[in-house]
Amino acid sequence: MRKVVDCREMPSEMNCSLAISGEEDEVVRAATEHAVSVHGHTDSKELRDQIRAGLKDELVLQHT
Repeated sequence: MRKVVDCREMPSEMNCSLAISGEEDEVVRAATEHAVSVHGHTDSKELRDQIRAGLKDELVLQHT
């Protein structure tokens, strides 16, 4: 199942609206890169663990 992480659910002074979805490892990698480059976090195991813990299943709407 695809996973999603949404910056709007994280405390931030930037009011970032980015959401990232995909396979779990892809999302953790991309979200870590975003957190470092945009939000000034340090890439660490703790950051990656925090991101992984915040992942949610992507809701897929099926059109009929």
